Amino acid sequence: MPLSLHHIVIDAHDLPALARFWSQVLDWRILSERPREVVIGPSETAPVGICFMPVPDRKTTKNRLHLDLTPSAEDREAEIARVLALGATRVDVGQSGTESWTVLADPEGNEFCVIRAKTTLIA
Repeated sequence: MPLSLHHIVIDAHDLPALARFWSQVLDWRILSERPREVVIGPSETAPVGICFMPVPDRKTTKNRLHLDLTPSAEDREAEIARVLALGATRVDVGQSGTESWTVLADPEGNEFCVIRAKTTLIA
């Protein structure tokens, strides 16, 4: 049997604050909150969630892995504005300005992208 993805783990300096940020961004819930682990997900039965684990230091370099988030086509700019209002910041990682994605960072500096919405093909 192949392995299944269970959690994406994000190191965090302030677990509760970062978990709240991401739960608001994704419209997920905080599923468990312990001193050394906070887990968020869409529901208790969801196959994948995000787990926040403590680290003593703050992030200092570019992520080796990041999340790509997809809004609906008509809501992309509104979603970027909403996420910025929640505490995200715009990040320059060498974009040319013609990309189909926008690079942002969460309050602890972890980069993620809001990409162009997928278009559905109608047969």
